Amino acid sequence: MFRKSAAMSAVAALMFGNALAAGTPPAPADATRATQTANADVLQQLPFADRQDFEDAQRGWIGTLDNGEIRNAQGRVVWDLNGYAFLESQTAPATVNPSLWRQAQLNMKHGLFQVTDRIYQVRGFDLSNMTLIEGDTGLIIIDPLLTSETARAALDLYYKHRPRKPVVAVIYTHSHVDHFGGVKGVVDEADVKAGRVRILAPEGFMEEAVSENIYAGNAMSRRAQYMFGALLPKSAKGQVDAGLGKTVSLGTVTLIAPTDLVTKSGEKRTIDGVQMEFQMAPGSEAPAEMLVYFPQWKALCAAEDVTHNLHNLYTIRGAQVRDANQWWRALDETADTFGARTEVLFAQHHWPKWGLQNIAALLARQRDGYKFIHDQSLRLANQGYTMTEIAERLKMPPSLASQWDLRSYYGTVNHNAKAVYQRYLGWYSGNPADLHPLPPEDAGQRYVKFMGGADKVLAQARQSYAQGDYRWVAEVVKHVVFADPANQAARNLEADALEQLGYQAESAAWRSAYLMGAYELRNGVSKAQATQTSSPDMVRAMTDTMLLDLLSVRLNSDRSVGREMRINWVQPDTGKEYALSVENSVFLYKAGRQHANAQVTLKAPRAVLIGTLLGQTTLQAAMQAGQAKIEGDPAVLQAWLGMLDQFDPKFDLVTP
Repeated sequence: MFRKSAAMSAVAALMFGNALAAGTPPAPADATRATQTANADVLQQLPFADRQDFEDAQRGWIGTLDNGEIRNAQGRVVWDLNGYAFLESQTAPATVNPSLWRQAQLNMKHGLFQVTDRIYQVRGFDLSNMTLIEGDTGLIIIDPLLTSETARAALDLYYKHRPRKPVVAVIYTHSHVDHFGGVKGVVDEADVKAGRVRILAPEGFMEEAVSENIYAGNAMSRRAQYMFGALLPKSAKGQVDAGLGKTVSLGTVTLIAPTDLVTKSGEKRTIDGVQMEFQMAPGSEAPAEMLVYFPQWKALCAAEDVTHNLHNLYTIRGAQVRDANQWWRALDETADTFGARTEVLFAQHHWPKWGLQNIAALLARQRDGYKFIHDQSLRLANQGYTMTEIAERLKMPPSLASQWDLRSYYGTVNHNAKAVYQRYLGWYSGNPADLHPLPPEDAGQRYVKFMGGADKVLAQARQSYAQGDYRWVAEVVKHVVFADPANQAARNLEADALEQLGYQAESAAWRSAYLMGAYELRNGVSKAQATQTSSPDMVRAMTDTMLLDLLSVRLNSDRSVGREMRINWVQPDTGKEYALSVENSVFLYKAGRQHANAQVTLKAPRAVLIGTLLGQTTLQAAMQAGQAKIEGDPAVLQAWLGMLDQFDPKFDLVTP
């Protein structure tokens, strides 16, 4: 576990690595009196009598799966709605924030829906929606979900109820993986290459889609397990929702490169009789994003810029901070450009909104929400408040806070305010005491010693827990855990505190993160399979520059100290040449060049190198198959490959 001390990781692995296999995991606790009171108070604060969203979420329903499961070719379940049967209760249990319970029930409306004439959606088959537009002879699919298995099931459901027309085009609205990863479930790449299927995307799509999910992909995928809670048990004490949808599917992430890029607002396309007008919104919800208007039906696809919750300016799985200033401006442009001629607005999450006045009000609220967080966070920053202080002080005005479509089911005002601060001022508070803090293991040992030892810390923390001060308990006890990860009493107490915080959270992302942390503190890291965004398709889609940048990230500086290497790489199939080198523990590359004094030359297509990096083949096997040739000292090549880290997809988060 690469960020951890070997000794501590070994202790944790011995004690907790086989906890799940040893028997039934410890049962989650009940809601404490403090949590029951906090959640009961929510019922008095929000307009629960308003049921319009429930009517909208059910409108146009046609049918759904015969059962709630979707399986892959090997029979493994990649999507399961059956576990959410507990959500049928109208009354939220004490272990779930009532506002989040409401959102979880709305996100359970699943199946095929008619949005308007010739526009359909499959909702509830993944975190995102898949939209199907009926052209004159074929289908145009918008955002084919996260994985190919769920996308295929969505298309099959459509065909069960509608004419079986071929897919003639796919539109990726933006560069997040849950909006393109299932593409090979709905189209064959051979048909794309042959020109029978067009794939449209906003300018910059490939670079943003691949870089986000590859360069930091291992860390992002691990953190996403906390954010979406896909590996948690589905129950009133476990995962109930993800805010944007139920959770993420656990299937195969795929990618086919676009054949047509939209570069500016106002561009138009007509495909199979379907007219489209585009609005570019880069830097809003995604670095590359666009909205699509269908004038024939006065329908607007808002991509992910307008959804039925407050969205993330910073996503806790980890990604570049989004620009709230760009976001509100994009929505203002949307309102000006399409507001007066849109009779139905649908997005790639949640349910549509119908009616000119309703849509105009929704666009205005969402615009104002992001602008409020942006402007007021900067106002407080300019008064000298730190990131954490701003997040504690900032509250939406009642006119916005009372709106269901701005509640914190996914993003929160708290962590979005921090995102604004981070975007403009970075991680440093300005206080020199925060400039060079100790790492958590060292700080934990010192804190525990200063506070009189672990037993004393835990005794005082239990008193705070009894008083319902769960945030403080989690903050204090984490130092005991990092000082001594084998201290089970500390792990259990921190887990208890995180659990109550999860029960109270309105944000599905916060709830899942708290409960996943509690789960792993008690049981160790789950060995269950999770979705990896850095899939073979994603790696193969990288440009040579992206691939070589990834190799630079994987170079282990300790193993390369004092080594100097000069390697030539020739791609026989493309004629491309690269001069590769390792020096000063840095991997460098030059395109279109060769070292005159290279120690070794690798002649192989990029597919061979990628296959080697993915563990699908070896250089020796490729040479034997006639797919690769090595000239010079092969030991140099093997030594270089041996310097590349293999990232652990299950590294620890709540322990050293």
